[in-house]
Amino acid sequence: MTTTTAPRTDWKKLNPPPAVAKILQAAPRVVVPATLAELVDFAVGGPGRDSFEVAYPVPGKGRVVEVVVARVRNGISANYVEPYMRRRDPDCMTIADELPTDKPRFAERFGRDFRAVRAETFAWLEQQDLAVFGFHAGGKTLGMDALVIAPANAGFFAFGLALLQEFIPLAEVPATFAPRLIIYVAPPFRHTHFAGRQMVVHARTDDQHEIFAYNLYPGPSAKKGVYGALITGAERDGWVVAHCSTVQVVTPYDNVLTIMHEGASGGGKSEMLELAHRELDGRLLLGRNLVTGEERHLQVPRLCELDPVNDDMALCHPKLQTQAGYLHLTDAETGWFVRVNHIDRYGVDPHLEGLTAQPPQPLLFLNIDAAPGSRALIWEHIPDAPGKPCPNPRVILPRSIIPNIVNTAVAVDVRSLGVRTPPCTREKPTYGIVGLFHVLPPALAWLWRLVAPRGHSNPSIVDTAGMSSEGVGSYWPFATGRKVTQANLLLEQILATPKTTFIITPNQHIGAWETGFMPQWIAREYLARRGHAPFKRDQLTPARCPLLGQALTNLTVEGTPITRWFLQVDLQPEVGPEAYDQGAAQLTRFFHQEIRGFLEPDLLPLGRQIIECCLRGGTVADYEALTR
Repeated sequence: MTTTTAPRTDWKKLNPPPAVAKILQAAPRVVVPATLAELVDFAVGGPGRDSFEVAYPVPGKGRVVEVVVARVRNGISANYVEPYMRRRDPDCMTIADELPTDKPRFAERFGRDFRAVRAETFAWLEQQDLAVFGFHAGGKTLGMDALVIAPANAGFFAFGLALLQEFIPLAEVPATFAPRLIIYVAPPFRHTHFAGRQMVVHARTDDQHEIFAYNLYPGPSAKKGVYGALITGAERDGWVVAHCSTVQVVTPYDNVLTIMHEGASGGGKSEMLELAHRELDGRLLLGRNLVTGEERHLQVPRLCELDPVNDDMALCHPKLQTQAGYLHLTDAETGWFVRVNHIDRYGVDPHLEGLTAQPPQPLLFLNIDAAPGSRALIWEHIPDAPGKPCPNPRVILPRSIIPNIVNTAVAVDVRSLGVRTPPCTREKPTYGIVGLFHVLPPALAWLWRLVAPRGHSNPSIVDTAGMSSEGVGSYWPFATGRKVTQANLLLEQILATPKTTFIITPNQHIGAWETGFMPQWIAREYLARRGHAPFKRDQLTPARCPLLGQALTNLTVEGTPITRWFLQVDLQPEVGPEAYDQGAAQLTRFFHQEIRGFLEPDLLPLGRQIIECCLRGGTVADYEALTR
């Protein structure tokens, strides 16, 4: 890699721990980026270059090209040569320490001690030209000091991490900088040690958290790896780093409602921050019946304004909490890893399209088909195979360029949970029985967060068969400790916020109707318009499946009533009670399978009562009584 930046030895300003200092002292060349602009140049091999191959020699394979990088007019476009590397492998985390964990330990999984691999990793890094910089994981005020050490030719990865986290320019590194989180990046080890698989190894001590990233997709390391370190630190102090997006919804009448939307990957977190997608004639397409072909539309002349708070990770720090009965949170990131697979043509989301096409600063695009010198367009998805676009195209957006961004902590009025649902019909009953939205009592809201179904056709991760759980607040894939500890923290959090309303909303399908993300968008519009008014007694009825809490009996948006079969799926003629009940049985079996594992001796007594209520087939009234 060529660069006009002079070699630097001022990495000592970063106060690295001894093991890191030894690596940096031995490396042939170490560059400490002074600005984000330098990282843009690193991504393409230096100033004046517009393309670059990130490649490494691998014994037995020769030169392996991992990523092809292009400088485009709106930033950097990086594309992985191997389709497998274009989204996160859900089975890529392992733990290499002796602290409590329910995750697979490295020694158990691979039959050897990680210390030897750690030593090999350090030896490899000592032979590379390196880039190193500091950042604040979770932000400067409530987060932790951190370092990343990466091969200099992986500049696009470093650029992405710098956008996602709070990058510290070299001149602004404080004398008190004390890194507790260290990320080591060693891409060839994917081939030499892990049979081509993504692998991220966490090694914790009481005062330090090491992450070994053995691949270049930033999802498992630069994003979720950092998330795991934040969860670990928060767990020690008894609080939660939530997996959610949050938005302040401003109605045409200037009422403000704050919605926190949780859920597994693909559950609609990024979409909760988007305006509802309109048809060419301005209407909202509520759904398309997969059996009859019928379409139902909704006229909403003026949508609510959206003031985004966070996109994926939120700090629910004790310093933010009050005694007002609401959960308070703030963003844990400085950049958002936005999936754009649903933007498949020009005009789907003009706001995001315009922001990414002509941004005020360079962005990082992943899995977007763009040639050097062109403009990366978020609907141009790289093909995984002929005629099969990559399902996980991404762009990293710095918070600083997002219009109407909220930079203060907010109080949450509504906590919604999104789940990807398949179509459900008489011929093929499934768990796609969730109505447009359901109101959940706190006990059920907690159960849904323990299970967090990954759901139907997930675009963000490598495919897994059947219905699977992301578990414990939907952040369990990134946590390093024990499930029951996080379950207890979530239950305590829910009990401490009695003024919060909990709902569940589907995306993709409601019974036989294909809906995309429209249910959560309509729920958002409706709930913001009604504000804090309680639901009337006759507006809610216990859902036919008790796990779905209260179903709506009627719903009117801007004077237009929503057909009742969008609210209660058993009323759809293409579904009916029998198919609904079969889908409910699938959902119930899945819940029972997942929640039994939480019955540990140290589970909170109320948590045990809630789980036992579910296992014995409790009613909605039973769940309501448990937290009354």
